[in-house]
Amino acid sequence: MPPHIPATTPGYRRLFSLPGTRAFTAGNLLARLPMGMFSVSAVVMIAGSRGSYALAGTVTATGLAATALAGPWVARLVDRYGQARIAVPATLASVLGSLALLLCVRYGAPDWTLFAAYALTATTPNIGGLSRARWAHLLREDPAALHTANSFEQATDELCFMLGPVLASFLTGTFFPEAGTLVGAVLLLAGMLLFAGQRSTEPPAQRRSRGKGPLWAAGFPALLAGFVATGAVFGSMEVVTIAYADAHGHRPAAGVVLALQAAGSCVAGLLYGALRPAGSPERRHPWCLAAMTALMTLPLLAARGTGSLIALAAALLVAGMATAPTMVTAMTLVQRRTPDGCLNEGMSLAVTGLLTGIACGSAIGGWAAEHTSPGSGFAVPVAAAGTALVIGTATTVLRPSGQRGS
Repeated sequence: MPPHIPATTPGYRRLFSLPGTRAFTAGNLLARLPMGMFSVSAVVMIAGSRGSYALAGTVTATGLAATALAGPWVARLVDRYGQARIAVPATLASVLGSLALLLCVRYGAPDWTLFAAYALTATTPNIGGLSRARWAHLLREDPAALHTANSFEQATDELCFMLGPVLASFLTGTFFPEAGTLVGAVLLLAGMLLFAGQRSTEPPAQRRSRGKGPLWAAGFPALLAGFVATGAVFGSMEVVTIAYADAHGHRPAAGVVLALQAAGSCVAGLLYGALRPAGSPERRHPWCLAAMTALMTLPLLAARGTGSLIALAAALLVAGMATAPTMVTAMTLVQRRTPDGCLNEGMSLAVTGLLTGIACGSAIGGWAAEHTSPGSGFAVPVAAAGTALVIGTATTVLRPSGQRGS
């Protein structure tokens, strides 16, 4: 049974009064930060050595695709054998892949070796999912505290998204091109060792019945489709924002503008976790999606109406505030609809859906940025958010609330 949490302990203090939660959170933060570093570091390292951004982009895209394919299988092993037994060797294999990429770039190995080395990093466990699984285990009898924990995890995702690229750019620009990859690999391994070492908070390994995976759970496929649409919001917004800033002669400022969107989401996530919203997650999720769709129109209006990068930055800051509540409720639904014994796999599938959506959104956003006016490209994330809203609303209407996947 999970340790008792005093009911009088408020908000986030209530979470971290549990023994072991501070230590596994510290390890998780260390291990998660490199997730925002590796892509930027790889692009700088490869493009600087080989003189080709096309090659760098193709290598990182290959790694993204490999991660989307391998992630659920790694998560399934975690569910079956436990976090420490699987996550540590999987992380070690990923670190070796990063170091192999570094050496291949450094010593001028053939281009195909870059793809092979970066594909090895696909064994990186879904670190945020591992942490959410611990909270779900510890707080399974306290939905209010679990809501706060999921909000904290989403805010952490956004924080790492903001700080990771900044740290990678600083390291690669200040020291040497391989510095970002090297530091990221060290942080990933050290953080995972600290995280996995907290055995008292680790969920027990569970075996499941054959054929009872998350994809066959009631309501889960529709939820996964919603993650794809939501990922398309993120992927398209990134591309069209960069294209817009470039078209107005402010390409270096694009990263700062995008960081403001993540900052808005981070703040909103922390505030959302401190609240106790009424109603079930099934009922709240469409409202969150509706808010995201409405707020995503602000960047479109700012880009087409003002032509000001400052106005766009302000609009993205506000629009980002709908992201965290939407993701928190979605991840809560993943936890509720995933059958017993495969929670890590369920959350990894959700991340795979997001990655798929990000890739599709990036492609569509890139096409729109190239074939329409700079401001018109912001219609793509609005359309993607609207699609997610339609999926989420239809799922709520057709499926009774409060059911757990089976």
